[in-house]
Amino acid sequence: MRWEEGEDSYPGIPARVVQYEAPEVGSDNLCRVWMIDDTDNSFSTPPFQIRYARQDVFLSIMISFYLSFGEYEGQSSAVILKFELMHAPITETGSELQGSLDAYATSAHEYKIPPKALLGLHSYCPVHFDAFHAVLVDTSVHISLLKASYHTSPQKVSSDSRGSEGAYVEDYVGSNKVMLIKALMAAHDILLEDLRRISTGIDKAIDLTEITFEADATEWFSSTPPAHVKSIDGETLHQLSDETHISAEVHNSGNKAAHYINDLSKSFEPFSWDGHLLSSFESLGNQLLCLWNIFLKFHRENKTKILEFLRKSWAIDRRTEWSIWMVHSKVAMPHQYMGNGVEGTSLSHGIRRSSIIARRLTDDPIQTAMMRAELHRSGIAQMRINNRSIQDMYIFGDPLLVPIIIVECLTNMHYPANVNSNGIPLEDEVRHILENGPRTTKKLCGSSPHQNEHILRIVVFVHGFQGNHLDLRLVRNQWLLIDPKVQFLMSEANEDKTSGDFREMGLRLAQEVISFLKKKMDRASRSGNLKDIKLSFVGHSIGNLIIRTALTESIMEPYLRYLHTYVSISGPHLGYMYSSNSLFNSGLWILKKFKGTQCIHQLTFTDDPDLENTFIYNLSKERTLANFQNVLLLSSPQDGYVPYHSARIEPCPAASLDFSRRGKIFQEMLNNCLDQIRTHSDHRVVMRCDINFNTSSYGRNLNTLIGRTAHIEFLESDIFAKFIMWSFPELFR
Repeated sequence: MRWEEGEDSYPGIPARVVQYEAPEVGSDNLCRVWMIDDTDNSFSTPPFQIRYARQDVFLSIMISFYLSFGEYEGQSSAVILKFELMHAPITETGSELQGSLDAYATSAHEYKIPPKALLGLHSYCPVHFDAFHAVLVDTSVHISLLKASYHTSPQKVSSDSRGSEGAYVEDYVGSNKVMLIKALMAAHDILLEDLRRISTGIDKAIDLTEITFEADATEWFSSTPPAHVKSIDGETLHQLSDETHISAEVHNSGNKAAHYINDLSKSFEPFSWDGHLLSSFESLGNQLLCLWNIFLKFHRENKTKILEFLRKSWAIDRRTEWSIWMVHSKVAMPHQYMGNGVEGTSLSHGIRRSSIIARRLTDDPIQTAMMRAELHRSGIAQMRINNRSIQDMYIFGDPLLVPIIIVECLTNMHYPANVNSNGIPLEDEVRHILENGPRTTKKLCGSSPHQNEHILRIVVFVHGFQGNHLDLRLVRNQWLLIDPKVQFLMSEANEDKTSGDFREMGLRLAQEVISFLKKKMDRASRSGNLKDIKLSFVGHSIGNLIIRTALTESIMEPYLRYLHTYVSISGPHLGYMYSSNSLFNSGLWILKKFKGTQCIHQLTFTDDPDLENTFIYNLSKERTLANFQNVLLLSSPQDGYVPYHSARIEPCPAASLDFSRRGKIFQEMLNNCLDQIRTHSDHRVVMRCDINFNTSSYGRNLNTLIGRTAHIEFLESDIFAKFIMWSFPELFR
């Protein structure tokens, strides 16, 4: 722990360690003791053996740090919390392991505590480290200005100084003391308010009968310093020497304090600062210490409930905080794009279609999306982030490097007579119920479940062309953070086999999923009553077409009723019929010409001379998307590997100009897919999420020119997934 400004500033000093529960006793012969290093003022938890599998390690430790304001730090400077993940090879003796820890810092995660939070803060602080060391350390941070003192720097006054200068120095020093008193009072009220808030939040009473406030201790101080005295953010702080008490567990904020201060004019003349200030320091210091001890006792008795309360508050606050990089909107899907008769030959329809074409010719969707994101990014560059929340330095370290996400929630515009109130054609609704049965979520709304009843939640991750089963591990990690009990399948059925026919790849995936499902269902049935199943899919690139193909297999039919959330990451749902990337198209031609890659023929509609017999056209007729409760279509205008309109399932400007049979086939495909993503339920969510990465650090190279950088960035970055998933956590549970 250190001040953000100045490497030579006063560090946080570990002062007290509380072991809430006895450490686990294992068979690994490790010396399970914590350590404090006086050299760098760091604290190390007891070591534990890594099993390279999902494991929970219960530390149950609170460490208190004392952080002192120096001669130049102050509330204008933030505090940095640094968490390091230490690693060492297993040796025969635990002492050897302990002695080698310092040489193996493998990863670090930093948080910033803003200046506003130094008076008091109680916050959940999840530590994740990085993509290669995916963990979750449940940490809470509690901050209070616990005690304070002040000192006065020697003032040099020349022999010919006027008498008024002596009065100036006295007023200056006195005002510094008043500002410190105000800080103590604010810290007192923040801590008191947070105690009440946490007590209410966890529904546990807290005894505050010992707390009294002596109003006369502060009635001597003006609410504003003299005009010639600088504020607490300026030179005033050079006169202060405060200590901020920070512990690695939690608390939050509130404010009062101004009503304790009366006008200085009520005091008598001459005014003696020292006596009254000393009384105020003692009174406020004692009350803050009493409040802090009450909190520590309350935390010790309710540590799990407090952590859970703060975690929920953190999740809610992140949705607001991350809105800096997210733009939300609702987009109505016009009916003229949804009906199969959209390509009618009537004169009136032709005029209407021409007007649509004219509007689309005026702008390029890709350029429009990129300009919109860059305009938003330029606004962030001028923004001053000045809040009280603890800040993740992976995000706030350089806010301009964070992706801009445009979220469009799709809604139905209007419905014809044969469409129900939810926006689904009545005949389709009847067919959906007959084929798949009523959605099992209705069972969730019934009576309270029995103790042994539980819901089996499974997520299947499918990689893209020439991909690896671990490609989507970052999205998986975020999903696990939201729902630690979820079961996941990183599909390996098509690894090294993505050059063949999509039908073969889909069958292999379906068989793999069913085998995994049956194994998990049998285990869940043995342990209790299996109430429901939620089956979700995440696909990258052509992995999305493999998923949709697998869902058409007859062996998957009994499980379609359990489909929950589908996340499509840059998936070419409409193929490459209209692809404007000439360099990438040349690569596709080479794969078809010299390697005979069947899936590339299918993607480019050259797998059959008759377009109506092509694979992707016929896949669009299968209602593979209609069965999902939630559909998220992730795309990027910078991704040159997948056509922008194909990933978003939206009209294409080039297709709007194509009056040939090719254009008609595309329009039918589009309508078939759009019919499936209409919101046919009040609880269904369908979103398009446009991600604009900051690729400035990559420079101009072949990868950025052909659009590969953004396509791969979906796999190498998890911030976009974190923002989307934590903004809509209900879709991933």
